Amino acid sequence: MNSTIHTLLNHRSIRKFKDLPLTDEQIDAIIGAAQQASTSSYMMAYSIIGVTDSELKSALADISGQPYVKQNGHLLVFCADLHRQTHLASNEEYSEMIENLENSEHFLVSAIDAALAAQNAAIAAESLGLGICYLGSLRNDISKVDQLLDLPKHVIPLFGMAIGHPAHQPDLKPRLPKKAVYFENQYKEHDESLRAFDKEIAGYYESRSSNSRTDTWTEQMKRRFMKTMRMDVTDLVQKKGFNKR
Repeated sequence: MNSTIHTLLNHRSIRKFKDLPLTDEQIDAIIGAAQQASTSSYMMAYSIIGVTDSELKSALADISGQPYVKQNGHLLVFCADLHRQTHLASNEEYSEMIENLENSEHFLVSAIDAALAAQNAAIAAESLGLGICYLGSLRNDISKVDQLLDLPKHVIPLFGMAIGHPAHQPDLKPRLPKKAVYFENQYKEHDESLRAFDKEIAGYYESRSSNSRTDTWTEQMKRRFMKTMRMDVTDLVQKKGFNKR
């Protein structure tokens, strides 16, 4: 096993960080790695906001409800960005572009580009001995995040990433078995694999060193999808000119 695969297979979310800021060299390396991610049709349809202002961090932490949004070595917010592609267009050219800008295809492209860049950033950070945690909780009030970051039309905040020097080492959380996520040639049902995973994850939750509980993966998913959440995201996405067609 090489060092890259070792890093990937040992990923865990870090939610407690030492009070040490990242150096400029570390930030440059992480952002540089993010920029080398694959991108659809060379669009590079994302932007990354590095949050250094303490008051802004506090406001984002209040939205998230997570203290590590404020207490970390560096905070990044990844945005889908189709504004850059239109910035130098004339009014007539923009009018011809709008149907494509607002379709579902380019919403997906920009979100995927941002996710690919973020995962490159995560791997780079972990290769430097740092820890990361993705922050979907910034979408708890996506319109407020949009306002706080002063994002123009055709730019929306997708998620954040807290990066820093780990102050804890949580247990490695099991993943679904290969049979549940990888199929040859066509999709297959996988009840047996899910039942086996439920047993494995139940044992993990009962025995882990902190926050032990009785639970299974399928029960978590039922709870997740039986309770509506973040129903305002669609409105903001469409207001900013994404996924309207």
